Amino acid sequence: MRRVMILPCLLVLSACTQFPELDAARADVADAPYPALVPLDQLLDGPAPRATVAEIATVEGRVGALRARAARLERMRGTTQRGLEARVARLRQKAAALRAQ
Repeated sequence: MRRVMILPCLLVLSACTQFPELDAARADVADAPYPALVPLDQLLDGPAPRATVAEIATVEGRVGALRARAARLERMRGTTQRGLEARVARLRQKAAALRAQ
């Protein structure tokens, strides 16, 4: 019965969604010319796309930043886990001391 009610609820909630203003595009985008249409065979038979040195450096920089962020998050997670275990141990000691009184 619950699954039957989920779909109508989702439909009602989606009716309340605010959609972005599509007509309020930037002036440079609104005035830009349409791209040239070329046959698909020309695209498939053409040279393979190559990344420039600047593009490769940009991507490698982002990769390094993401790896550093992942390492920081791992360290935080490990620290948090050790801190939690230490706190649990202290609380157990306090509980044992209170039971002994």
